[in-house]
Amino acid sequence: MATPTPTTVTIDGQQYAMADLSQEARNQLLNVRICDEEIARLRQQLAIAQTARVAYAKALADALPKQQSD
Repeated sequence: MATPTPTTVTIDGQQYAMADLSQEARNQLLNVRICDEEIARLRQQLAIAQTARVAYAKALADALPKQQSD
C-alpha cells in the first residue's frame, strides 16, 4: 500500500501547502528527506558496529592470558 502524499509540510515551525511550493522547493524538500533517511541508516549501522565492537572487546579480554594475583 502506497503512502499518501502529504498536502502540507512544516518547515522551521511554519506550515506550507505542498501545492504552493515551487518545483525547486519540492526538489530540495526531497533532498532533505533523502538525507534524513541516510542519516537514520548510518545511525543504525553505527549502533551495529558499536555492539559488535563491545562483543569483540569482551572476546579479546577473555582470550588474554590470565594475570596471576600475588
